[in-house]
Amino acid sequence: MTALTVHQTSRPTGFPTPEHFRFVESEIPEPSPGTALVENLYWSVDPYHREMMDRDFELNAPLEGRTLGRVVASREPSLREDELIVHRKGWRTHSVVSPAEVRRLPRYEGLPLSAYLSVLGGTGLTAYVGLTRVARFRAGEDLFVSAAAGGVGTATGRFARLLGAGRLIGSAGSRAKVRHLVEQVGYDTAFDYHDGPVADLLTKAAPDGIDVFVDNVGGEHLGAAIGALRDRGRVVRVGTVGQYNTPDAPPVRFDHADVVEKSLRLEGFLVRDHADVQEELYEFAVPRLLDGTLALDETVLDGFDRIVEAFLLMLRGGNTGKTLVRALS
Repeated sequence: MTALTVHQTSRPTGFPTPEHFRFVESEIPEPSPGTALVENLYWSVDPYHREMMDRDFELNAPLEGRTLGRVVASREPSLREDELIVHRKGWRTHSVVSPAEVRRLPRYEGLPLSAYLSVLGGTGLTAYVGLTRVARFRAGEDLFVSAAAGGVGTATGRFARLLGAGRLIGSAGSRAKVRHLVEQVGYDTAFDYHDGPVADLLTKAAPDGIDVFVDNVGGEHLGAAIGALRDRGRVVRVGTVGQYNTPDAPPVRFDHADVVEKSLRLEGFLVRDHADVQEELYEFAVPRLLDGTLALDETVLDGFDRIVEAFLLMLRGGNTGKTLVRALS
């Protein structure tokens, strides 16, 4: 058997293409003392990878990403063979990890492994932290979410409903996604942002305003939401996916006086700074997953050789919910 690794070969301008990546074959690595060899089973592809392609990822070197795998050989007593772990040395079929680089998974009977990278992983943790720590969301408040049909957007909507949200409004990029948000996720209303100026669409969807905006997009959505926020409204900045592939996009336009006159708060965060909330997320989400009051929103592609395809599909909005790649059994 051999190992496969994905390398980035050049910096993209605009949307990346398959030509910006290369699959590299090598021998399966051997763990050194204090490490373990992991056979990876699920890979997460995320919008932040696109931003890192511009400057952070080293060219012609293995890419990183959240991954779930099984320990198959160990030279570290604390990492037992057959143990399931999550780590960030992804975009490869096999990884050598140390104890400091992994998160051990509790096993809950009846939960699919994919949940640990979606609603129980970094995606779900982002949504949960954004609501409970950054927005300090309260029952009865009205919430607007951009890119609401993506991984963070669907998790935010489902969590907010469980936390007692008042009115839930979402934006998405197609009529099918709008239907999914309303019929499956629990949004009260949603709109396709291609149908007109976002400010007009949001005013129609939330004529009385909103209390919280969870922003995965930036740009026109951010400007529209600031105008719609009520007094002491909050903006949770998760990402700017609308600009990752268009670096020359015009700046956000809004009435800056609104921030002062309505006592608004805008705050961004990195989920890696909130690892201490992981157990609380498990306590909140796992019982609801098991009793069916919380569902998974996932787009899963089979086969590691489709990881680049999955990433580009996600960037083009071809997914609903969290995008994952699953190893062929």
